[in-house]
Amino acid sequence: MKTAVQAQGLWKTYKTGFWRRRLQPVLRELHLEIPHGSIFGILGPNGAGKTTLISILATLLLPDAGSVRVLGLDVRKQATHLRRRINLASGAAKFVWSLTVEENLRFYGRLYGLWGKKLSQRVQELVNLFELEPWRRSPFETLSSGLKQRLALAKSLISQPELLFLDEPTNGLDPLAAQNIREEIGRLNRQTGMTIILTTHNMREAEELCHEIAFLGEGQILAQGDIPSLQTRLALGDRVTLTFATHLPPLDFQSLPGVLHWRWQSPALELLLDRSHHRLPVICREIHAVGGELQGIKVQEVDLEDLYREFSH
Repeated sequence: MKTAVQAQGLWKTYKTGFWRRRLQPVLRELHLEIPHGSIFGILGPNGAGKTTLISILATLLLPDAGSVRVLGLDVRKQATHLRRRINLASGAAKFVWSLTVEENLRFYGRLYGLWGKKLSQRVQELVNLFELEPWRRSPFETLSSGLKQRLALAKSLISQPELLFLDEPTNGLDPLAAQNIREEIGRLNRQTGMTIILTTHNMREAEELCHEIAFLGEGQILAQGDIPSLQTRLALGDRVTLTFATHLPPLDFQSLPGVLHWRWQSPALELLLDRSHHRLPVICREIHAVGGELQGIKVQEVDLEDLYREFSH
């Protein structure tokens, strides 16, 4: 599998305090691999080290120790080459307040060496992609929070990067604006195949967007993988309650696909399933085949909040 990021033994420490200076480790012996072409989420509470990690991967900070390669390039020795192939958008979008949407895009395009017809074409592509045409000549200061974030995403694509870093891209947005930004991110990945690495403490956001996630806590990766595999590792799954008219059907429920645990408390059967939406139809067919009479089904799906609580304790 081709990787976009490989980090081994990564350390970063800050000096804190005024009178009594002391060292505060933010990242400690961190190991991370991120697949190429995926949307990868780095999750953790405030202060976990998410922004520091992104800043190192994006060549904005140097690590104290460890090796880091992004798109096959060393972040220390080949930073200049790497910066031509990556870009970043922060959740706190900041632009020249008096410039319009188009003027801001043109300004950043020139910083990346675009001029003339090529620059005009690229600006038009981004205005179309992020549906900014109605606000093309609107000054930045007049835009809503959601539109400012869309402009930030458009700016981050002006250089046509292979890898895009998004640091809490929906931070501070109202629910509708945040959902619109999530849709833009998903669409961008589907249409271009671009690798997108985002940090967030919004579990629902990661669940909706990410192909794979990593939990960051106290400067270390606590766990990494897709949600179903992490559920299986923890034996943490969807809780399904099946209510029967009479007795428990004669089935070996533990041997059925996806069953992590089961318990019979007449007249209800409690199941713990790795993925209820995949497993439940099969289990219902097995029950029907042996003459079981189902009266009710109740599903309580696991979410990333549950997973994070397990990994952070």
